[in-house]
Amino acid sequence: MKLGIIGYGTIASLALKTLARTNSAPFGSIICLAREGREAHAQTLLASCADLASTTVVTSDFAKFKSLAPDLVIEAAGHQALGAYGPSLLTAGIDLIVTSVGALSHEALERDLTAASATGGRLILCSGAVGGLDILQAAKLSGLTSVTYVSRKAPKAWQGTKAQDLVALDGLKHEVCFYEGTARDAARDFPQNANVAATLALNGAGFEETRVRLIADPATQANVHEVAIVSACVNVTMKIEGIPSPDNPKTSLTTAYSLACDVLRWITTHKR
Repeated sequence: MKLGIIGYGTIASLALKTLARTNSAPFGSIICLAREGREAHAQTLLASCADLASTTVVTSDFAKFKSLAPDLVIEAAGHQALGAYGPSLLTAGIDLIVTSVGALSHEALERDLTAASATGGRLILCSGAVGGLDILQAAKLSGLTSVTYVSRKAPKAWQGTKAQDLVALDGLKHEVCFYEGTARDAARDFPQNANVAATLALNGAGFEETRVRLIADPATQANVHEVAIVSACVNVTMKIEGIPSPDNPKTSLTTAYSLACDVLRWITTHKR
């Protein structure tokens, strides 16, 4: 089997190292699509997982990447990368695991990915930092009354986003809710922080009907995800405290392990 990787930061690195420890990821080769000028960085990542595959390839040429025909590609590079490469990979019949689920808040990209996966490769949305999607899907079948998501993170996790234009993050003494609205707008406006909002929307009430609140809270060091579901068959309240990545506080470490689980499940169903 050939594994393709788009994105070689914290999420991809930890996911690959986790797969290497399982001794159950039988890849003949790993192919990494790197940004031009960053090939050496990507090669260093792959060298740290030498036991995962017999050969590794790093290229900044997408045409070459696709021509090497990976059986599965994992995307951990952000919304722009998914938009640039996702539809083409699926159309070529390549299965794709997506971590940047929030990119599907853009209607045109969601249509393109859905259409490409209908006749091409399989589109797999990584659950990332959130859980309980099975009960959300069951509640959807019974009839959803409401789905509400609250994201609570330390102020430093919101640095470099639109939040810093809405609230004085430096020196914040108490929690501040700086966004309240739909999952679609949250995922669009906070692409590094609101993938969970999109994941819940796609599995439940949809982007417009899923309500979201984003909070900067100096009292927390965790990435806290609170979900409330009201439906005809079950009412659910759920709180998840994700440990932030030390390299990127916007991201919970859970996402990397969830990605590794998705790869292992894919392997189980594709063993020859």
